Amino acid sequence: MKVIIIEDEELAAERLTGMLMQLDPSLEVIDVIESVDDAVRRFSGGIQPDLVFMDIRLADGESFEIFDQVKINTPVIFVTAHDEHAIRAFQVNTIDYLLKPVEAAALEKALAKFHAYAPVTSNIIALLKSLNADSMAAEPRRNFKARFLVRSGDKFIPVSTNDVSYFSFENKLSFLHLANGTRYMADQTMDELEAALDPGLFFRLNRQYIVSFEAVKTVHNFFNGKLKVYLHALPEDGIMVSRYRANLLKEWLNR
Repeated sequence: MKVIIIEDEELAAERLTGMLMQLDPSLEVIDVIESVDDAVRRFSGGIQPDLVFMDIRLADGESFEIFDQVKINTPVIFVTAHDEHAIRAFQVNTIDYLLKPVEAAALEKALAKFHAYAPVTSNIIALLKSLNADSMAAEPRRNFKARFLVRSGDKFIPVSTNDVSYFSFENKLSFLHLANGTRYMADQTMDELEAALDPGLFFRLNRQYIVSFEAVKTVHNFFNGKLKVYLHALPEDGIMVSRYRANLLKEWLNR
């Protein structure tokens, strides 16, 4: 069973993941999403887990905003510290509403509720995946961003996306970096860049870095399942990748 956790507190996400694995070792947390915007982007991109655990108050708003922007047919279990949203929560496809700190017994009961509905929900999800695959086959190939027009003083410089080593987010600004160490400010946010770039060539390591395949020098195992990525063009300390994105990174590097 594939699960997504929508939670902006890393410790809370880690605790929930640990409890879920104890209750059902076959369960797989395929991603942890930290914001409304990221959730909308992922579900708009066609991601279809079997179950979603969702906090209500996220860094950029309330998770109810996700349902206003994208259709989610996957069953949801809310996990939150706030009890005043229960009525609103059950207006969407909610299986249960758990209050933090979550107790193992309550979580086990919520999973039991999900499995009780599993025959119906699995058929719905299978149908949605089939429809999504058909629609993707019918759509023309998506055009990803091929070049940037960046500013340098009083002039503009065209830069091919193929020449970009990585993108960074520093002091609320986005930058693109070339292999020779030159950097230019980018007009797009990191989320906009991630959506515009070819996912076969670029990977979002964390909130601060999007890297090209050619930029990755080595990847090191780190504490608690995390990874540390070192780039050819960034001879400093490595870039940390959460354990939730570690497997995704390995898959991306090994395509």
